[in-house]
Amino acid sequence: MKRLFPLIALAALTGCISFGSEPPPFLMALSPDQQIESGSSRAAAMGQAITIQRPEVPQKLITNRLPVQTGETTIAYLADALWVDTPNELFRALLSEVVAARSGRVVLDPATYSEDPGTIVRGQLHEFGLDARTNETVIVYDATISGADGVRTRRFEQRERVFSQDAQSVAQALNRAANRMAIEISDWVVG
Repeated sequence: MKRLFPLIALAALTGCISFGSEPPPFLMALSPDQQIESGSSRAAAMGQAITIQRPEVPQKLITNRLPVQTGETTIAYLADALWVDTPNELFRALLSEVVAARSGRVVLDPATYSEDPGTIVRGQLHEFGLDARTNETVIVYDATISGADGVRTRRFEQRERVFSQDAQSVAQALNRAANRMAIEISDWVVG
C-alpha cells in the first residue's frame, strides 16, 4: 500500500494540473487583397525606396486581443478573438504589401534596411477594433511621411458594418477595411 500511495496521489493531481488555457478555435490574421507577384524583381536608386514603420498604438492595442468599444469610456475584448500578432504589426505588413504591389516601388521592412530608408512612413494606429454601439469595425490611422521634400501628415479612417459580433465576422470586416485603407494610403504615399 505504501508503494501505491504516491501513484494514487499523482493520478489524482493530473486532473488539477493545467499548462495554459484552452487554445482558441482559430487565430486571426490580415490578408492583403493586392500582392507582389511571385518572382518579381524591383530596384530603387538612393532615396527612392519606401520604408513603412510599425505604427505606434495606445495601450488597448498592445495585445493580440481584439478591443470592443462598449461605451464612451469603456472597453472590453471580444471572446475567442486573438490575432496571430499585434494589430500594429499586422497592419504594417498588409500596408507594406499593398503599397509595394500598387506602386511598383521597393518597400523596405524597417528591420532589414541598412543605410537608405528612402521615404519613411510613420504613424499612430488609434483604433483597430469593434465599436459595439454602432456595430462597425473602426480603423483610425494618423500617417506621417518624411522624405527629402519635407513632412506630410494625414488621418485615415475606415469603418465596416458587421452583422454578428463574433471573432470571424469582425476579423473579416477589419480585413476589408484595412485593405481599403491601404489603397488610400498607397495612393497618398506615391501621389
